[in-house]
Amino acid sequence: MPLRNSSSRYGAVHILLHWVIAIAIFGLFGLGYYMVDLSYYDDLYRTAPHIHKSVGVLVLLAMLFRLVWKVMNSNPKALPTHQRWEVVAAHATHHLLYLLIFVALVSGYLISTADGSSIDVFSWFSVPSVTGQIKGMEDVAGDVHYWVTWALVILAAVHGLAALKHHILDKDETLRRMLGLSPRN
Repeated sequence: MPLRNSSSRYGAVHILLHWVIAIAIFGLFGLGYYMVDLSYYDDLYRTAPHIHKSVGVLVLLAMLFRLVWKVMNSNPKALPTHQRWEVVAAHATHHLLYLLIFVALVSGYLISTADGSSIDVFSWFSVPSVTGQIKGMEDVAGDVHYWVTWALVILAAVHGLAALKHHILDKDETLRRMLGLSPRN
């Protein structure tokens, strides 16, 4: 499989970024949902937020790389079986997913750095606060983060269901292309 996209297939880099980021987003959502109810005496009280923040920063870096990679590569052409409204809906969904991911990541960063502290990423490096201490920022960023992450996982689930619709009902190559599988004969 080539690294770069072609007019008919996604390349290995695009596929890898898609699935790693998708798994990370759902993992971050699940961990975030779990950790909000942790008590001070829970073993994961400090560990879960550290993992959540560290993975969030890594996803932000991966998304920035993905954006650059997307600009440097053309996407495969839409399949001839796709209706015009499906192509438009897919493009709109992808743009909205990108927007929601970046808003979720930036709002998470703002929650974590509202007190002026940096984010330690698995003890590999630290990401400093760019805002310093701003009173109440963690509350506003927290509300944004909460609602945007819910919107993100719902839209991503709809995106996944649309891919399954193409695979099961339409029997086209949409999902197979994103899995890196050879076309059906």
